Amino acid sequence: MAISELQMGLIGAGAIAVVGVLAYNKWQERKAQKHAEKTFRSDHRDVLLEPGTSERPGESAYDDIPEALPTQLPDDIPTEIAPSAVAEEAGRKAPPLPPEVDERVDCVIRLESIEPILAGQLWQTQREHLEGLSKPVAWFALDESVNQWRPISPHSGERYHWFCSAMQLVDRRGPINDADFSRFVDGVGRTADQFMAIPTAAPARAESIERAGQLDQFCASVDVQIGVNLVSGAEPFLGTKLRGLVEAQGLALRADGLFHAEDDNGNSLFVLGNLEPTLFSPESLRDMQTQGLTMIVDVPRVANGAQVFDRMMLVAKQLASALGAHVVDDNRQPFGPEAAALIRQQIKHFQGQMQECGMPAGSPLALRLFTA
Repeated sequence: MAISELQMGLIGAGAIAVVGVLAYNKWQERKAQKHAEKTFRSDHRDVLLEPGTSERPGESAYDDIPEALPTQLPDDIPTEIAPSAVAEEAGRKAPPLPPEVDERVDCVIRLESIEPILAGQLWQTQREHLEGLSKPVAWFALDESVNQWRPISPHSGERYHWFCSAMQLVDRRGPINDADFSRFVDGVGRTADQFMAIPTAAPARAESIERAGQLDQFCASVDVQIGVNLVSGAEPFLGTKLRGLVEAQGLALRADGLFHAEDDNGNSLFVLGNLEPTLFSPESLRDMQTQGLTMIVDVPRVANGAQVFDRMMLVAKQLASALGAHVVDDNRQPFGPEAAALIRQQIKHFQGQMQECGMPAGSPLALRLFTA
Protein backbone atom coordinates (compact mmCIF):
# COMPACT_ATOMS: atom_id res chain seq x y z
CA MET A 1 0.00 0.00 0.00
CA ALA A 2 1.42 3.38 -0.98
CA ILE A 3 2.23 5.85 1.81
CA SER A 4 0.88 9.34 1.27
CA GLU A 5 2.92 12.50 1.80
CA LEU A 6 0.81 13.23 4.88
CA GLN A 7 1.68 9.85 6.41
CA MET A 8 5.37 10.36 5.64
CA GLY A 9 5.22 13.74 7.32
CA LEU A 10 3.60 12.28 10.42
CA ILE A 11 6.24 9.54 10.61
CA GLY A 12 9.03 12.11 10.34
CA ALA A 13 7.45 14.31 12.97
CA GLY A 14 7.14 11.34 15.28
CA ALA A 15 10.83 10.47 14.88
CA ILE A 16 11.85 14.06 15.60
CA ALA A 17 9.62 14.06 18.69
CA VAL A 18 11.30 10.90 20.03
CA VAL A 19 14.78 12.38 19.55
CA GLY A 20 13.62 15.61 21.14
CA VAL A 21 12.29 13.81 24.22
CA LEU A 22 15.54 11.85 24.63
CA ALA A 23 17.64 14.99 24.37
CA TYR A 24 15.34 16.91 26.73
CA ASN A 25 15.42 14.14 29.32
CA LYS A 26 19.21 14.02 29.17
CA TRP A 27 19.39 17.80 29.51
CA GLN A 28 17.06 17.74 32.53
CA GLU A 29 19.14 14.96 34.08
CA ARG A 30 22.28 17.06 33.70
CA LYS A 31 20.59 20.09 35.28
CA ALA A 32 19.56 17.97 38.26
CA GLN A 33 23.10 16.66 38.61
CA LYS A 34 24.59 20.14 38.50
CA HIS A 35 22.07 21.41 41.06
CA ALA A 36 22.88 18.57 43.44
CA GLU A 37 26.63 19.15 43.09
CA LYS A 38 26.25 22.87 43.72
CA THR A 39 24.04 22.26 46.77
CA PHE A 40 26.07 19.60 48.52
CA ARG A 41 29.71 20.01 47.50
CA SER A 42 31.71 22.46 49.59
CA ASP A 43 35.10 23.96 48.82
CA HIS A 44 35.85 24.57 52.51
CA ARG A 45 38.56 22.49 54.11
CA ASP A 46 37.43 19.73 56.47
CA VAL A 47 39.99 19.45 59.26
CA LEU A 48 38.66 16.01 60.19
CA LEU A 49 39.27 14.57 56.73
CA GLU A 50 42.34 16.42 55.45
CA PRO A 51 45.76 14.81 56.02
CA GLY A 52 48.12 16.48 58.43
CA THR A 53 51.64 17.57 57.71
CA SER A 54 54.57 15.77 59.24
CA GLU A 55 57.94 17.13 60.21
CA ARG A 56 59.53 13.83 61.18
CA PRO A 57 62.98 13.25 59.67
CA GLY A 58 62.93 11.20 56.50
CA GLU A 59 59.17 11.47 55.96
CA SER A 60 58.12 12.87 52.60
CA ALA A 61 55.28 15.33 52.10
CA TYR A 62 54.14 13.04 49.32
CA ASP A 63 53.19 10.41 51.91
CA ASP A 64 50.17 12.55 52.83
CA ILE A 65 48.76 12.73 49.30
CA PRO A 66 45.47 10.83 49.23
CA GLU A 67 45.38 7.92 46.81
CA ALA A 68 41.85 8.73 45.66
CA LEU A 69 38.79 10.78 46.49
CA PRO A 70 36.29 9.36 49.02
CA THR A 71 34.06 6.76 47.41
CA GLN A 72 31.05 7.30 49.73
CA LEU A 73 28.98 10.38 50.45
CA PRO A 74 28.39 11.56 54.02
CA ASP A 75 25.36 10.05 55.73
CA ASP A 76 23.52 13.35 56.07
CA ILE A 77 23.21 13.88 52.30
CA PRO A 78 19.74 12.84 51.06
CA THR A 79 20.30 9.91 48.75
CA GLU A 80 17.38 10.82 46.50
CA ILE A 81 19.15 13.96 45.24
CA ALA A 82 22.83 13.14 45.72
CA PRO A 83 24.97 13.38 42.53
CA SER A 84 25.81 9.68 42.58
CA ALA A 85 22.11 8.81 42.79
CA VAL A 86 21.40 10.88 39.69
CA ALA A 87 24.04 8.94 37.78
CA GLU A 88 22.84 5.56 39.06
CA GLU A 89 19.23 6.36 38.24
CA ALA A 90 20.23 7.09 34.66
CA GLY A 91 22.14 3.79 34.52
CA ARG A 92 25.46 5.53 33.83
CA LYS A 93 28.74 4.25 35.15
CA ALA A 94 31.91 6.09 34.25
CA PRO A 95 34.56 3.78 32.74
CA PRO A 96 37.97 3.35 34.40
CA LEU A 97 40.56 6.02 33.70
CA PRO A 98 43.00 5.80 30.79
CA PRO A 99 46.28 4.16 31.83
CA GLU A 100 48.10 7.43 31.07
CA VAL A 101 46.03 9.27 33.70
CA ASP A 102 46.76 9.16 37.44
CA GLU A 103 44.38 10.83 39.91
CA ARG A 104 47.29 11.47 42.28
CA VAL A 105 48.81 13.89 39.81
CA ASP A 106 45.90 14.82 37.50
CA CYS A 107 42.63 16.69 37.92
CA VAL A 108 40.19 14.48 35.99
CA ILE A 109 36.72 14.97 34.50
CA ARG A 110 34.98 12.53 32.17
CA LEU A 111 32.19 13.37 29.71
CA GLU A 112 29.37 11.22 28.36
CA SER A 113 27.19 12.02 25.38
CA ILE A 114 23.98 10.34 24.16
CA GLU A 115 24.95 10.88 20.55
CA PRO A 116 28.55 10.14 19.54
CA ILE A 117 30.72 13.24 19.19
CA LEU A 118 33.37 13.78 16.53
CA ALA A 119 36.61 13.69 18.52
CA GLY A 120 38.47 16.24 16.42
CA GLN A 121 35.62 18.72 16.76
CA LEU A 122 35.51 18.35 20.54
CA TRP A 123 39.28 18.77 20.71
CA GLN A 124 39.10 22.06 18.82
CA THR A 125 36.28 23.30 21.05
CA GLN A 126 38.01 22.47 24.33
CA ARG A 127 41.15 24.22 23.12
CA GLU A 128 39.22 27.48 22.92
CA HIS A 129 37.65 27.04 26.36
CA LEU A 130 40.87 25.94 28.14
CA GLU A 131 43.22 28.51 26.65
CA GLY A 132 45.51 30.13 29.20
CA LEU A 133 46.08 27.20 31.56
CA SER A 134 49.57 26.96 33.03
CA LYS A 135 49.61 23.15 32.94
CA PRO A 136 49.10 20.64 30.12
CA VAL A 137 45.72 19.01 29.57
CA ALA A 138 45.37 15.59 27.93
CA TRP A 139 42.17 14.37 26.23
CA PHE A 140 41.17 10.78 25.55
CA ALA A 141 38.17 9.07 23.93
CA LEU A 142 36.89 5.60 24.76
CA ASP A 143 36.76 3.20 21.82
CA GLU A 144 33.99 0.98 23.12
CA SER A 145 34.48 -1.61 20.38
CA VAL A 146 37.77 -2.64 22.03
CA ASN A 147 37.20 -0.98 25.45
CA GLN A 148 40.33 1.12 25.06
CA TRP A 149 41.03 4.80 25.61
CA ARG A 150 42.69 6.63 22.72
CA PRO A 151 44.41 10.05 22.81
CA ILE A 152 42.60 12.53 20.58
CA SER A 153 43.88 15.40 18.47
CA PRO A 154 42.41 17.95 16.05
CA HIS A 155 42.78 15.31 13.33
CA SER A 156 40.79 12.57 15.15
CA GLY A 157 38.03 11.55 12.75
CA GLU A 158 36.09 9.03 14.83
CA ARG A 159 33.00 9.58 16.98
CA TYR A 160 32.76 8.51 20.62
CA HIS A 161 30.35 8.56 23.56
CA TRP A 162 32.91 8.85 26.39
CA PHE A 163 35.74 11.37 26.77
CA CYS A 164 38.27 12.00 29.55
CA SER A 165 40.04 15.28 30.29
CA ALA A 166 43.04 15.38 32.66
CA MET A 167 44.91 18.50 33.78
CA GLN A 168 48.35 17.86 35.27
CA LEU A 169 48.66 19.29 38.78
CA VAL A 170 52.42 19.94 38.86
CA ASP A 171 55.46 20.43 36.66
CA ARG A 172 58.81 22.11 37.17
CA ARG A 173 57.15 25.52 36.99
CA GLY A 174 55.21 24.70 40.17
CA PRO A 175 51.69 23.55 41.11
CA ILE A 176 48.35 24.65 39.72
CA ASN A 177 46.68 27.62 41.38
CA ASP A 178 43.06 28.48 42.08
CA ALA A 179 42.68 30.22 38.72
CA ASP A 180 43.93 27.12 36.87
CA PHE A 181 41.45 24.90 38.69
CA SER A 182 38.52 27.22 37.97
CA ARG A 183 39.47 27.68 34.33
CA PHE A 184 39.81 23.93 33.83
CA VAL A 185 36.50 22.97 35.47
CA ASP A 186 34.59 25.81 33.82
CA GLY A 187 36.20 25.17 30.44
CA VAL A 188 35.37 21.46 30.47
CA GLY A 189 31.83 22.36 31.56
CA ARG A 190 31.41 24.79 28.66
CA THR A 191 32.76 22.18 26.27
CA ALA A 192 30.23 19.67 27.60
CA ASP A 193 27.42 22.21 27.28
CA GLN A 194 28.29 22.89 23.66
CA PHE A 195 27.85 19.20 22.80
CA MET A 196 25.03 18.54 25.34
CA ALA A 197 27.33 16.05 27.07
CA ILE A 198 27.25 15.25 30.78
CA PRO A 199 30.44 15.68 32.85
CA THR A 200 31.21 13.66 35.93
CA ALA A 201 31.57 15.63 39.14
CA ALA A 202 34.77 17.66 39.32
CA PRO A 203 37.24 16.99 42.16
CA ALA A 204 36.88 19.27 45.17
CA ARG A 205 38.73 22.54 44.75
CA ALA A 206 40.44 22.68 48.16
CA GLU A 207 41.59 19.07 47.98
CA SER A 208 43.00 19.48 44.46
CA ILE A 209 44.92 22.64 45.35
CA GLU A 210 46.31 21.07 48.52
CA ARG A 211 47.27 17.87 46.73
CA ALA A 212 49.09 19.92 44.08
CA GLY A 213 51.04 21.80 46.76
CA GLN A 214 52.07 18.61 48.55
CA LEU A 215 53.09 16.95 45.30
CA ASP A 216 55.12 20.01 44.31
CA GLN A 217 56.97 19.90 47.64
CA PHE A 218 57.88 16.28 47.13
CA CYS A 219 59.00 16.81 43.54
CA ALA A 220 61.18 19.73 44.61
CA SER A 221 62.83 17.55 47.27
CA VAL A 222 64.03 14.99 44.68
CA ASP A 223 64.54 17.30 41.69
CA VAL A 224 68.32 17.00 41.39
CA GLN A 225 70.64 17.44 38.43
CA ILE A 226 74.24 16.25 38.70
CA GLY A 227 76.87 18.01 36.62
CA VAL A 228 80.62 17.86 36.01
CA ASN A 229 82.76 20.16 33.90
CA LEU A 230 85.64 19.68 31.52
CA VAL A 231 87.92 22.72 31.40
CA SER A 232 90.73 23.21 28.94
CA GLY A 233 94.39 23.35 29.82
CA ALA A 234 96.65 25.47 27.67
CA GLU A 235 94.56 25.44 24.48
CA PRO A 236 90.79 25.84 23.91
CA PHE A 237 88.72 23.02 22.44
CA LEU A 238 88.20 23.26 18.68
CA GLY A 239 84.62 22.69 17.60
CA THR A 240 85.43 20.38 14.71
CA LYS A 241 87.59 18.12 16.84
CA LEU A 242 85.12 18.25 19.70
CA ARG A 243 82.20 17.13 17.54
CA GLY A 244 84.10 14.14 16.21
CA LEU A 245 85.15 13.00 19.67
CA VAL A 246 81.71 13.43 21.22
CA GLU A 247 79.89 11.64 18.39
CA ALA A 248 82.41 8.81 18.63
CA GLN A 249 81.16 8.34 22.22
CA GLY A 250 77.65 7.77 20.87
CA LEU A 251 76.17 11.20 21.67
CA ALA A 252 73.91 12.94 19.15
CA LEU A 253 73.48 16.69 18.66
CA ARG A 254 69.86 17.83 19.02
CA ALA A 255 68.04 21.04 18.17
CA ASP A 256 68.33 22.26 21.78
CA GLY A 257 72.07 22.85 21.23
CA LEU A 258 73.19 19.91 23.38
CA PHE A 259 74.70 16.52 22.68
CA HIS A 260 72.51 13.74 24.13
CA ALA A 261 73.43 10.23 25.21
CA GLU A 262 70.36 8.14 24.43
CA ASP A 263 68.95 4.79 25.47
CA ASP A 264 67.57 2.22 23.05
CA ASN A 265 64.24 4.09 22.89
CA GLY A 266 65.80 7.43 22.11
CA ASN A 267 65.29 8.86 25.61
CA SER A 268 67.99 11.21 26.85
CA LEU A 269 70.25 9.83 29.58
CA PHE A 270 72.67 12.73 30.01
CA VAL A 271 73.70 15.77 28.01
CA LEU A 272 76.89 17.56 27.07
CA GLY A 273 76.84 21.29 26.45
CA ASN A 274 79.05 24.31 26.12
CA LEU A 275 80.26 25.77 29.41
CA GLU A 276 80.22 29.13 27.62
CA PRO A 277 76.91 30.80 26.59
CA THR A 278 76.96 29.70 22.94
CA LEU A 279 74.88 26.64 22.10
CA PHE A 280 76.21 23.95 19.80
CA SER A 281 74.96 23.63 16.24
CA PRO A 282 76.40 22.06 13.09
CA GLU A 283 77.20 25.55 11.82
CA SER A 284 78.70 27.01 15.00
CA LEU A 285 80.94 23.99 15.62
CA ARG A 286 82.82 24.58 12.36
CA ASP A 287 84.50 27.72 13.71
CA MET A 288 83.91 27.44 17.47
CA GLN A 289 86.52 27.44 20.17
CA THR A 290 85.55 26.95 23.81
CA GLN A 291 87.32 26.78 27.13
CA GLY A 292 85.02 24.24 28.71
CA LEU A 293 82.20 21.71 28.53
CA THR A 294 79.54 20.68 31.04
CA MET A 295 77.86 17.28 31.39
CA ILE A 296 74.59 16.81 33.27
CA VAL A 297 72.38 13.88 34.29
CA ASP A 298 68.78 14.77 35.21
CA VAL A 299 68.20 12.38 38.12
CA PRO A 300 64.36 12.17 38.19
CA ARG A 301 64.16 11.61 34.44
CA VAL A 302 66.40 8.56 34.11
CA ALA A 303 66.05 5.00 35.37
CA ASN A 304 69.08 3.41 37.07
CA GLY A 305 70.57 6.82 37.75
CA ALA A 306 73.76 5.51 39.36
CA GLN A 307 74.58 3.51 36.24
CA VAL A 308 73.85 6.50 34.02
CA PHE A 309 76.12 8.63 36.20
CA ASP A 310 78.92 6.05 35.89
CA ARG A 311 78.57 6.07 32.11
CA MET A 312 78.67 9.87 32.07
CA MET A 313 81.84 9.90 34.16
CA LEU A 314 83.46 7.35 31.84
CA VAL A 315 82.71 9.54 28.82
CA ALA A 316 83.99 12.60 30.72
CA LYS A 317 87.32 10.91 31.48
CA GLN A 318 87.78 9.70 27.91
CA LEU A 319 87.03 13.15 26.50
CA ALA A 320 89.33 14.78 29.04
CA SER A 321 92.15 12.48 27.99
CA ALA A 322 91.62 13.17 24.30
CA LEU A 323 91.25 16.96 24.75
CA GLY A 324 93.88 17.49 27.42
CA ALA A 325 91.18 18.73 29.80
CA HIS A 326 90.55 18.55 33.54
CA VAL A 327 87.36 17.12 35.11
CA VAL A 328 86.17 19.53 37.84
CA ASP A 329 83.03 20.38 39.81
CA ASP A 330 81.15 23.69 39.72
CA ASN A 331 83.74 25.22 42.06
CA ARG A 332 86.50 24.22 39.64
CA GLN A 333 87.81 21.68 42.14
CA PRO A 334 89.10 18.32 40.85
CA PHE A 335 86.35 15.72 40.66
CA GLY A 336 87.86 12.56 42.10
CA PRO A 337 86.65 9.05 43.01
CA GLU A 338 85.52 10.12 46.50
CA ALA A 339 83.21 12.79 45.13
CA ALA A 340 81.86 10.39 42.52
CA ALA A 341 81.09 7.75 45.17
CA LEU A 342 79.23 10.29 47.32
CA ILE A 343 77.14 11.49 44.39
CA ARG A 344 76.34 7.92 43.38
CA GLN A 345 74.87 7.31 46.86
CA GLN A 346 72.85 10.52 46.67
CA ILE A 347 71.36 9.48 43.34
CA LYS A 348 70.33 6.11 44.80
CA HIS A 349 68.75 7.88 47.77
CA PHE A 350 66.66 10.28 45.69
CA GLN A 351 65.55 7.64 43.24
CA GLY A 352 64.70 5.31 46.13
CA GLN A 353 62.36 7.96 47.50
CA MET A 354 60.67 8.23 44.13
CA GLN A 355 60.26 4.48 43.93
CA GLU A 356 58.68 4.32 47.37
CA CYS A 357 56.18 7.02 46.39
CA GLY A 358 55.05 5.19 43.27
CA MET A 359 56.71 7.36 40.65
CA PRO A 360 59.90 5.55 39.60
CA ALA A 361 62.61 7.75 38.12
CA GLY A 362 62.53 7.67 34.33
CA SER A 363 58.94 6.37 34.22
CA PRO A 364 56.32 8.05 32.00
CA LEU A 365 54.83 9.63 35.12
CA ALA A 366 58.19 11.07 36.20
CA LEU A 367 58.86 12.38 32.70
CA ARG A 368 55.55 14.23 32.84
CA LEU A 369 56.14 15.77 36.27
CA PHE A 370 59.77 16.75 35.81
CA THR A 371 59.45 18.90 32.75
CA ALA A 372 59.15 22.65 32.32
